[in-house]
Amino acid sequence: MLDHLRYFQAVARCGSLSAAARVLQISQPGLTAVIKQLEESFGTRLLVRLRTGVSLTTTGDELLRFANESLARLDEVEQRIKGLECDDVGNFVIGCHESLGAYFLPQWMTRFLEANPRIQLSLSNAPSTVVRGGTVERAVHFGLVVNPEPHPDLVQMKLFRDAVVLFVLADGAPTPDDLEAATERLRRGPLVFAGRILQSQQIIEKLAAMNALPSRLLPCGDLELVKSFALAGLGVAVLPRRVARYCQEGRLQRLHRELPFIADEIHLLFRGDAHRTRAFVITKDAIVAHGRALDSDYEEQA
Repeated sequence: MLDHLRYFQAVARCGSLSAAARVLQISQPGLTAVIKQLEESFGTRLLVRLRTGVSLTTTGDELLRFANESLARLDEVEQRIKGLECDDVGNFVIGCHESLGAYFLPQWMTRFLEANPRIQLSLSNAPSTVVRGGTVERAVHFGLVVNPEPHPDLVQMKLFRDAVVLFVLADGAPTPDDLEAATERLRRGPLVFAGRILQSQQIIEKLAAMNALPSRLLPCGDLELVKSFALAGLGVAVLPRRVARYCQEGRLQRLHRELPFIADEIHLLFRGDAHRTRAFVITKDAIVAHGRALDSDYEEQA
């Protein structure tokens, strides 16, 4: 039908079937057959044949208006689709935990949005398991997750390392090489941790196994609250190293390198069947470059 409308539009523009056939590079009988099909489809006469060419009937005028509007709209959509496919235009959702995003995203996003003004980004903040699920379900285009389980529908790219360790306020903390003093400080508690973080539970199990678990535990729902308590000098905090460090460099100190810690890896996830437009690839490559640059400043855990 679209081709038929284009043929009809050409006939109306040229004013004759023979001239339109030359422009369209088809035979005149073939073009005449197309017009006949249109007239039969709409149940009306669209053209009046004249000695000098053709003119439109009232219904022909109406069809021409429709054809002009529809084909112009189609051309506009075609250009937009080509732009999305080949140009740096797109709209993507990045999913990550709030605390991970707080140290990973601000500088990256500032530079990225300045360099790519036609790529729009929005955020979905949730625990890693929820982000992973959102990526599988296509609600999230790019997921930044910690220690993800593999999934057959996802591409998984390692970005950088981290570790969940025990921190105290640096002011008045035990000397870093005094394990006995560090263990005594730990036993005094309280131990402050985000209860919904698996690594916190793993560290608690390790401390219990070595008889170093404080009697007073203070579970919180959020790593940022754990960090705030630690900065206020409240007990020993279970925190990722990068969360403890961002915007507060040097204020929190690792309690002791020989006390339990959990190694982490942060990965980028996206669907293997994602439509990899130019904008998608630009965004993915920028996230990977930023994440792997972060890994260069990682101090290997003992």
